Amino acid sequence: MGARWKGKDAKAKALAEPMSEIVSALQSSLKTSEAKGVISGSRVLFEANTDQSELLNRACFGRVIITSQKDKEWYELNLQEAFYLAYTLKCLKIAGDDDIVKSHEELWQFMISKVEMFPEFFKAYSHLRMNNWVVKSGSQYGVDYVAYRQHPALVHSEYAVLVLSERNGNSCKRLKLWSDIYGTVRLCGGVAKTLLALHVRRVYETDSLLRLNDYDIEARTISRWIPEQAREKKRDAKSCSETKVE
Repeated sequence: MGARWKGKDAKAKALAEPMSEIVSALQSSLKTSEAKGVISGSRVLFEANTDQSELLNRACFGRVIITSQKDKEWYELNLQEAFYLAYTLKCLKIAGDDDIVKSHEELWQFMISKVEMFPEFFKAYSHLRMNNWVVKSGSQYGVDYVAYRQHPALVHSEYAVLVLSERNGNSCKRLKLWSDIYGTVRLCGGVAKTLLALHVRRVYETDSLLRLNDYDIEARTISRWIPEQAREKKRDAKSCSETKVE
């Protein structure tokens, strides 16, 4: 469907501030300050200073939940966001209730304990993020994620993303029935989004972090086929009647 920009200057602003550069600036800022978050239930809380808060907002990581001081704000990160900053960008340390920083493997196992399919969800999330898409929850549309070309303030989300997997030898049942496909595609069409199915496969029957790079990911877009748009144009009756056969 293509990008649907919010305002006539939105596209120019997005081109002037590439998401890759914003994320790189955030990564540098968090590394410099040795930023540390803390686990709270199924989320990670992080106290950001003014500059970091601005960069987190521009890069679309987390959300502000409370202002602790005049120049600091608490941010709430979901599990995928927190692990992406900690493991992929290596710019955020995360501690448990005991204030002891956890290793990447400890974080990985903790997050799997909270969400069994965390490896598949994270692989899909990181795949999109590393390709400079902004990724947010898609629960309001009945999907796992929605993907934006840039900040949601500048552009509408372009893709509705479903994460499909095979776990414990059982094929994912999502989109297996025609009625499921039809309903999901119609919903996506109604909100002007393209359905993107990310099929994540485990090569080994283990959830070890060491095997993360062995996960295979296949991306497919699914759209409604409209016969009238693909059909060869019919010649009008007048042109047919004028055709001479030698």
